[in-house]
Amino acid sequence: MNEINSSEELLACINLDDIKYLETGQISKYIFPLPRREAHKNKIPHLIVRLFAVSKNKNGETLYLVQKRSKNKRGYPLYFTDSASGHVIYEKNLDLTKIKENAVRELEEEFGINPNKIKKIKFFGLKIEEDQFTPEIAYIFYTLIDSNVKLKPNPEELEIHASRFYTRNELERLLSEEKVVPYAKKYWQEILNEKIDELFIDSQKIISSQKVALFLGRFQPFHLGHLYVIENILQKFEKIKIGIGSSQISRTINDPFTVEERKQFIHSTLNELGYKNRYEIYEIPDIFNSEKWVDHVVSIVGKFDVVYANSEWVRLLFEKRNFVVGEKLEKDMENYNASKIRKYISENRIEWERLVPETVKNLIYKFDGINLIK
Repeated sequence: MNEINSSEELLACINLDDIKYLETGQISKYIFPLPRREAHKNKIPHLIVRLFAVSKNKNGETLYLVQKRSKNKRGYPLYFTDSASGHVIYEKNLDLTKIKENAVRELEEEFGINPNKIKKIKFFGLKIEEDQFTPEIAYIFYTLIDSNVKLKPNPEELEIHASRFYTRNELERLLSEEKVVPYAKKYWQEILNEKIDELFIDSQKIISSQKVALFLGRFQPFHLGHLYVIENILQKFEKIKIGIGSSQISRTINDPFTVEERKQFIHSTLNELGYKNRYEIYEIPDIFNSEKWVDHVVSIVGKFDVVYANSEWVRLLFEKRNFVVGEKLEKDMENYNASKIRKYISENRIEWERLVPETVKNLIYKFDGINLIK
């Protein structure tokens, strides 16, 4: 990351107690902006990206792009590290897609790699790191770069002669003999153990049937966008399993309704429409561990053929485990989203009523939902 005028950058920061919510994919609700200098001075946790890039030469040999940090870096000067890394810049509606854009930006800033040269980029995981100065929450990405890419290392960011593509043997020697940032060393070792062709292939299980679909959401509250998704799924599948996420959380600004109230939203709507025997509802409490979350969900809901979710975070977690992930089914997401509905209610704007089924509207009044959200 370019450190010139870096004090002017607004970092995406988060309170220590709220880091666990990042494991559920809820990002924008918990982050806040702080100037870089202030965040570091006060040791405020903040988000970073860490990207590991590989390529293949014309002979099919895998090459690994490794950066050697500049001697002017405050942390780990002259250490070998990832391909590119840096702070996530604060945005109001920050999500995983925008965080990925931060990673692409860093690769361009540090190695001059045009985004058009990126063939594949995959989210690998979320790691809480302690650098030498302050806690950082790292979003890890792996990327496959075009074989004919021309590197233009930025001398303000890295040591230009040692920052380059390495063969497998060269990287193995480097990891064993040179000074390497600990977190980066761990990830490079994991990448060396992977088959690169399989790492970036969009491999998913073959759909053996179209009997059961899983649809995941928090339903705070259930709205017409959710209903649109469910009815589209039921046109293709015999049954739908509906997983209510964050089931143990209620009576907060972002999660005002209890799981029982959310169940009633869904039951009242689907039963009235004649779907009574075609769905099941499951409670899925948060465990605040993204690596174990997919197994957690499966242990609760059992078997299914396809999973549907409009959350990019949820989709990526299931794709990473090679589950079949259905296409996004969206009904005017700009308006039909629970955050906007809660905002309308909190502002005494009656428009929220047209965004939810009539039965849900009546239940929200019955549950004193207006005052819950205010």
